Amino acid sequence: MNVLADFDPVLPESYQSSEFVMLGNLTPDVQMRVIDQMAKRPKLIAMDTMNFWMNIAMERLLEVLKRIDCLIINDEEARQLSGERSLVKASEKILQMGPKYLVIKKGEHGALLFYEGQIFFAPALPLAEVFDPTGAGDTFAGGFIGFLAKSGDLSFENMKRAVIFGSAMASFCVEKFGIERLAELTNIDVKQRVAKFVDLVNFDAQL
Repeated sequence: MNVLADFDPVLPESYQSSEFVMLGNLTPDVQMRVIDQMAKRPKLIAMDTMNFWMNIAMERLLEVLKRIDCLIINDEEARQLSGERSLVKASEKILQMGPKYLVIKKGEHGALLFYEGQIFFAPALPLAEVFDPTGAGDTFAGGFIGFLAKSGDLSFENMKRAVIFGSAMASFCVEKFGIERLAELTNIDVKQRVAKFVDLVNFDAQL
């Protein structure tokens, strides 16, 4: 908790009408206070959380889950939240808690997107060297919701694109320390990296 123990966010008026909201990995009370300050219901509220909040604030966390559209967590967190070992069964239980969409991150093994019985798998880009994995999950979330906010399209097909975009951004994050790699990116860099992800899963399905 440390410096965030008494954090009480006050949204500027210009933020209160935001159409896309990303609730970072903080106490459920802080996340709820952000939602309560919105002047109108955003088009999409995405949220991150972790095992720690499940251990000490599960009841409050479940209240926040009822008010969001998309939950972004890793596989270990999904299993703890649902009580299920199978990620498919875990997704079914978690989606009943409130979110319409669920993204389960699996680190170097990619990410899964769940929505109304549909599943999409996005691979992780194989890298020869990982310099620093710190912040990769947050970078994924930022790339994911940033893509959705720019496109304004909340269809399942576009959600798939957002997962790929988030994965591409996360692959940049691990190449240098902190935000060093992200700070030097160009649009061309991002487009070329996304194209590599497309190549990973592009094949002829004819048998």
